[in-house]
Amino acid sequence: MSRNAAAPGAVTTRSRTRRLLSPLYMQCLIGVIVGALVGWLWPSFGADLKPLGDGFIALVKMMIAPVIFCTVVHGVASMDSMRTVGRVGLKALVYFEVLTTLALLIGLLVVNVVRPGSGLHVDPATLSTHGLPQAATQTHQGFVDFLLAIVPSTLVSALTGKEILPVLFISILFGFGLQASGEAGASISRGIENASKVIFAMINWIMRLAPVGAAGSMAFTIGKYGLGTMRHLALLVGSFWLTAFFFVLVVLGAVMRLNGLRLLPFLRYIKEELLIVLGTSSTEPVLPRMMGKMEHAGASKPVVGITLPAGYAFNLDGTAIYLTMRSVFLAQAVGVHLSLGQQLTMLAVMLLTSKGAAGVTGSGFVALAATMSAVPHVPVAALALIFGIDRFMSTARALTSLVGNGVATLAVARWEGQLDYERARAVLRGEIPFSLATAEAAHESAPKTATVPVHVPGVAVA
Repeated sequence: MSRNAAAPGAVTTRSRTRRLLSPLYMQCLIGVIVGALVGWLWPSFGADLKPLGDGFIALVKMMIAPVIFCTVVHGVASMDSMRTVGRVGLKALVYFEVLTTLALLIGLLVVNVVRPGSGLHVDPATLSTHGLPQAATQTHQGFVDFLLAIVPSTLVSALTGKEILPVLFISILFGFGLQASGEAGASISRGIENASKVIFAMINWIMRLAPVGAAGSMAFTIGKYGLGTMRHLALLVGSFWLTAFFFVLVVLGAVMRLNGLRLLPFLRYIKEELLIVLGTSSTEPVLPRMMGKMEHAGASKPVVGITLPAGYAFNLDGTAIYLTMRSVFLAQAVGVHLSLGQQLTMLAVMLLTSKGAAGVTGSGFVALAATMSAVPHVPVAALALIFGIDRFMSTARALTSLVGNGVATLAVARWEGQLDYERARAVLRGEIPFSLATAEAAHESAPKTATVPVHVPGVAVA
């Protein structure tokens, strides 16, 4: 057979391979698998690949503030009034508190039923804070300090800092200013809208490195800590993952059903983001892309711009489950009996500490340390018992919080009457695939000022 005769078959095989490997989620899945294998087979080399993951996260984090600023400013400036913005924010906060409290209660119930720490009989006198990260042993800010920190020192410092809430605060104020400035504000708003297109194009290029970042982070996790670190605490890790799955499938699934949508198609829709979080154990790298996807799914730009970034600080469902389960686990491990009243007091503190640690790297572990400092039934040194497995649990924590914030955005948009219900269903069915071009087209065709009333069969619109 001549080379020319064999060429069509070879071309077909190459084209099939290219189509199979071209989706981002497939590339990220391969990256996660390769990273896990490298960390398992060559632990030392895998641990040295940490800069790959850190570099990718840093690249995306530098774009988060501009994305939030452009999205929120243009969204607020195009809304009917300041009252509308306040109504969206209030509804989002009410939703966040209800779901976070529910997550805390579920975690509390599971850890008391399973009792993963019983039988360890750890002597608190043998524990030491040596080796724990500095953030876990230093004095933690209170909730009032957390609120004051939302106000940045200068207008520019909000955009150059590391936290999301100051950016959101400045963006809303700037949007109000544009709204009150007439034609001058309208022209600036159009310029900001055009700037956001450039920023999302840059993010689209950066996301091509996601498989490399996921591979590096996964190789580091497996190489440094190893799967063996989970063996003696497998009951805690397993029960936490199962509780997180239960919360996502049952609780968040019910929220989606109440809004006339289904959870599993939504999970398929954000599969690329889930795989990136699986590899990096962080939700920050996917925030810009999640904002684009929520708009593409029919949620209005103002609702997305307010709800999703705020959810990163106030709607940490995975962290809520983590806090209750691990606090009670540590009490069980050191033989400290917590009464129902003490556990409920701890739960109330967690409602605050889960917000106070927002925006901090390893926020779940920091929030846990803050909780134990505020409710001194269990020594902070007990954190040493679980530090080695924190990375494995932070993945489930981040995945749960990511899904929770996506569901929250659609729920608040429906509640506010700013969800294109038919488009949302079509997008989740896969009939309108997400891409940068289609997301921009959806934004261009979306209403800019008026709310969009929707009708969900069997659900009354508020």
